[in-house]
Amino acid sequence: AVAATTDILDSGRYISIDYLGEDTTDLGQANNTVSHYLTLLSALSQFTQNGEKDKAAFPPSRVRNVEVSLKLSALGQFLPQDGHKVALENAHKICTAADEAGAWVTVDAEDHSTTDSTLSIVRELRQDFPSLGTVLQAYLKRTEADCRDLSGPGSRIRLCKGAYKEPASVAYQGKPAVDDAYLRCLRILMNGQGYPMVASHDPAMISAALHFAEAKGRTADEFELQMLYGIRDAEQLRLVGEQQHLRVYLPYGEQWYGYFMRRLAERPANLAFFLRSLVSTN
Repeated sequence: AVAATTDILDSGRYISIDYLGEDTTDLGQANNTVSHYLTLLSALSQFTQNGEKDKAAFPPSRVRNVEVSLKLSALGQFLPQDGHKVALENAHKICTAADEAGAWVTVDAEDHSTTDSTLSIVRELRQDFPSLGTVLQAYLKRTEADCRDLSGPGSRIRLCKGAYKEPASVAYQGKPAVDDAYLRCLRILMNGQGYPMVASHDPAMISAALHFAEAKGRTADEFELQMLYGIRDAEQLRLVGEQQHLRVYLPYGEQWYGYFMRRLAERPANLAFFLRSLVSTN
């Protein structure tokens, strides 16, 4: 992951690294995940504005070039006793280390049953770490309201379409309905006071994001685009060449199966890309 970070940052892109893991029901495993993130952040500090590598070249803005993404279920959220408390405390440790390293943290979304707990923990953490980001999934019917609630000053929201298999009672079904929901949510975030993070490989969604940003008068430092490592690489570099902030989402680790199957279900044509990215980052 550190080697891939060098290549990505040298190309002018930013990075978000996700140590894969979820649904932890063992306290020892949750603690091991925290230890891994602390070690990772120590290694990544050389690449941030607080580190020595290319310090002078870092953009003179509030945007941080290095970020870690984490799932609260990997930090103990589902433990039978005190899961909320354990996940909150573990996430706090990681956020503290990230602040010291000069990196951002974004809390990933999981299936809809975890959303209330996840957003509750995010709100608690933001009292100490105002730059903490979180992910909202546009296909959930609740997400427009969440976007309005969370698009205030200082917020960072990564908007993705959603990759978990969800029932029609809580999520829009089919690409047209999901695309429409994404555009509605994107407009809310762009018209808000936070920092939208547009996670999509869909050219129509990217075009809409750039249009909404221009209409709102947002500068390049006031939003960013995000794509997965190894997917549409030439397009990523083209957008960077047009002075857009683009962050590459880099997943790695041994617990890759659940992540891989969701991505494959979302878009089977991405099979070769995901195999390449997972193999090359482990």
